[in-house]
Amino acid sequence: MSQHHNKNTINQQPVLLVDDEPKILQSTSLLLRTEGFQKVLTLDRSEAVTPLLDQEQVAVIVLDLTMPGMSGIELLEQISADHPEIPVLIMTAVNDIETAVQCMQSGAYDYLVKPVDKERLVSSLHRALEIHSLQNEVSSLKRSLLSSKLQNPNAVENIITQNAEMQAIFRYMEAIATSTQPVLITGETGTGKELFARAMHELLPNTGNFVADNVAGLDDSIFADTLFGHTKGAFTGADKARKGLVARAEDGTLFLDEIGDLTASSQIKLLRLLQEHSYFPIGSDTPGQSSARIIVATHCDIDALTEQGTFRKDLYYRLHAHRIHIPPLRERTDDLPLLMMHFLEKASASLDKKIPTPPPELITLLKSYAFPGNVRELESMVHNAVALHEGGVLSMSSFREAIGQPSVTASENQTALEPDRLENLFPDRLPTLKEAEQYLIDKALERAEGNQGIAASILGMSRQALNKRLVRKNSDS
Repeated sequence: MSQHHNKNTINQQPVLLVDDEPKILQSTSLLLRTEGFQKVLTLDRSEAVTPLLDQEQVAVIVLDLTMPGMSGIELLEQISADHPEIPVLIMTAVNDIETAVQCMQSGAYDYLVKPVDKERLVSSLHRALEIHSLQNEVSSLKRSLLSSKLQNPNAVENIITQNAEMQAIFRYMEAIATSTQPVLITGETGTGKELFARAMHELLPNTGNFVADNVAGLDDSIFADTLFGHTKGAFTGADKARKGLVARAEDGTLFLDEIGDLTASSQIKLLRLLQEHSYFPIGSDTPGQSSARIIVATHCDIDALTEQGTFRKDLYYRLHAHRIHIPPLRERTDDLPLLMMHFLEKASASLDKKIPTPPPELITLLKSYAFPGNVRELESMVHNAVALHEGGVLSMSSFREAIGQPSVTASENQTALEPDRLENLFPDRLPTLKEAEQYLIDKALERAEGNQGIAASILGMSRQALNKRLVRKNSDS
């Protein structure tokens, strides 16, 4: 991985200043460091630029035009030819349209006339760094999509899967690891969104901590205090200063779960943090600089919330740069055997029991279930079964009981059919009871992979009742 990605935010990418005036170099370097740019390199000779670029990665160059030796325009053309991935900002006293046009045609990203307005320089640098970051990301994504192997499999070792879609998600996560943009993780409750956030943190080239918090139900003032902290005396009871999550996640990852529940004013605060990479602790007039990669998650339908107007569109689009959607367990049933063994081992270790042997038909039974609680629900099922286990082959009774719980409602279980959906199944004529019964039995046996006991469970009848119907069918045919 490139050296210039040792930190993971835009302001931590190396900026190179090239100017033959030491005072300009000193003042501009000081300005950028004050604005949070942590690595600023300076050169006072144009001839020294190419050797430096051969030795060290640079994210953006701020270049003066009028220098002794090689001119700025000559150097710009050379950089554009040899290092087209590096944006170059021209910062010069030459206020001439023709020269500006020539520079832009030669590959310059922007043309700034001295004395340069501070906000204009910082804004232009931020945009150039974002472009550089996106270029790296596209290159990484191409490499990942063309490769079937993960470069860093250890980062995702805690996610148990053999599913092809999940492997594709891992490759995408590797591809965006060096990006500076936030990551949005979506998925149903129990799919393991925080586990993916931690894996994303392991993939990131950072050195800081993983700091996580669930922001559901926080009002605006508590949200601000949680994220940004406060100064001593900022409010009644603030007897000492306290760092917020953003500061604690410095050079690391800040994971905010359930952002779909944020209030409108809290959404604005999060948006400003993402846009400006700075924040104000409560009671402070001095901004803090954010150097944390931000990952957010929600189980809500964020697209629907945005359409309804309860979630800000500008925040939605800011978060939508990188989106990871975790498929529900019912869509990756090929992972059930792996997950079953993993949770059997985990439960047995925590309960100090020998690992029981699961019956072969257990996986078939679980494949017929919709798992509204996803992987978390499966883990709970397995732990309960191991707790009740006394020896021999693992009993299926606790699994059958869990699957048949009345708490699994039609709205939660996506295999349940609403009346209007049933109506749509038969637009021409209703089937006879005999036809409907035979169809349901055939489908249940298909899903149960021929296991009559499991098929009977799916149909909500006893095995004996199903067997009678099968005998009757065979005698009629």
